[in-house]
Amino acid sequence: MSKVCQLTGKRPVAGNSVSFSNKKTKRRFLPNLHTKRFFIPEKEEWVTLKVSASAMRTIDKIGIYEFIKRQQKKGFVVGVEL
Repeated sequence: MSKVCQLTGKRPVAGNSVSFSNKKTKRRFLPNLHTKRFFIPEKEEWVTLKVSASAMRTIDKIGIYEFIKRQQKKGFVVGVEL
């Protein structure tokens, strides 16, 4: 399963784990993703999306319909037709 947010496009990034002795080993920083169902009142239907926690906070503020419209305007392929 891919670890990419469907709405924001957040994906894993690479970095280093740094030990107490300052030894560096490669590691991955994964986004905080959750599978969540959202109800879109304008379309009267439920959609299931894999979204990051930051996207969920933004959806709580402005609503799912407005958030998807903004992301599509930016050029993201959300997978939901409005």
